[in-house]
Amino acid sequence: MKILITGNMGYIGSVTVKYLRMLYPDAVLIGYDNAYFAHCLTNAGYIPERYIDLQYFGDIRIFPDSLLSGLDVIVHLAAISNDPIGNVNEEVTLDVNYRSSIILAKKAKEFGVKSFVFASSCSVYGFAEDGAKSEESLVNPLTAYAKSKVLTENDLKLLADKNFNVTCLRFSTACGMSTRLRLDLVLNDFVAAAIISNKIQILSDGSPWRPLININDMARAIDWAINKKNESGEEFIIVNVGSEEWNYKIKELADAVAKVIPDVEVSVNKDAQPDKRSYKVNFERFKKLAPQHQPKYDLIKTITDLKNGLNEMGFQEKDFRNSSFIRLKVLENFKNNKLLNLDFKWIK
Repeated sequence: MKILITGNMGYIGSVTVKYLRMLYPDAVLIGYDNAYFAHCLTNAGYIPERYIDLQYFGDIRIFPDSLLSGLDVIVHLAAISNDPIGNVNEEVTLDVNYRSSIILAKKAKEFGVKSFVFASSCSVYGFAEDGAKSEESLVNPLTAYAKSKVLTENDLKLLADKNFNVTCLRFSTACGMSTRLRLDLVLNDFVAAAIISNKIQILSDGSPWRPLININDMARAIDWAINKKNESGEEFIIVNVGSEEWNYKIKELADAVAKVIPDVEVSVNKDAQPDKRSYKVNFERFKKLAPQHQPKYDLIKTITDLKNGLNEMGFQEKDFRNSSFIRLKVLENFKNNKLLNLDFKWIK
C-alpha cells in the first residue's frame, strides 16, 4: 500500500504518521508539507518524519502531479488550520483549504487513487441550541475555516464513485500531546495556563458546548477511513468523529484540568458576549460504522498526558499565547522577517 499524507508535519500529522507506520510497517508512506511548523518540535527526541519513506516539501496550491503515480490512498490534512489564521485572509483560506483540495482530489481520481480521506471539522455546525448535531443536520459555518470545509465536502461528493472512495471526517476539536504541540486549542491552552499561572481565565461565561477528541484517536479514525470501503461499501460518506462522552461545556473542561493540576483557580467572564460557537454533536454514525475504531482516550488521561509532556520539556513560557506554540504567531513571525508574503507563500 502506498499512502500520501499532506500536512504530515503538523500537530495532527506528526502523530498520524507514527500510528500508520506502526499499523502498516511495509507500506510506503509519503509526506507532503509546506514546513511552516517543521521547527515547532516539542518533547521530541527525534523528528516524526523518521516514519516517512519519502518527504516532499511544497505548497498544496502547486501540488506536483508526479507524486500521484501509484498511490492507493491520500490522507489530506493540509490546511490553514484554525479560525484566527483563517480570519487574517479569508480568500487565502479558501484557496488553500477548498480550491486546492478539490484540484488535488480531481488529479488523484485521474491518476487512479482509490481512497481520499479528507480532514473536515465539526466546526461546520457553528452555533446550535437545538440538540446534538448529526451529519444530516443543517450546517452553520461561522468562520472562513468552517466555510472552507463545507465547500470542500460538497465538491468532493460530486467526485466520488465506485473507483474513487471519499471519506469526510468531521473531527471534533483536537486536543492532546504531540511532538509538534499547539496551545491554540481550548483544552491545551487550559493545561498550559494551569501549569504556568495556576489560573484558568475563561473568556466566555463557560456555558458553550464543544466536542473534543484526542489526536491519537483522530489517527485511529483516519485508519478506519483508509479501509472504510470494505466495512461500509459507501462511495462517499460524511461522518462526525468523536464520542458522546466528549461533549463538554467549556467550564467543565477547565474544572477537569483543575482536578488534575492542584491549586488551580478557574474563573469565567459573566459579562462576556455570547460565544458564537456552541454545539453538541451526535456520533452515532461513527459508532455504528467504526466499532473497532472508537476513541480510547478520556478527558482525564488527555489532561494528564499534556501535563506530563509539558513538564518533561521544562515548559516555562509565561507568554505562551505570543509564542511559537500558537500557529498564527509562527506565521506572523515569518511575515515580519520577510520569509512569507501576504498569501502565505514562501519568499525565495
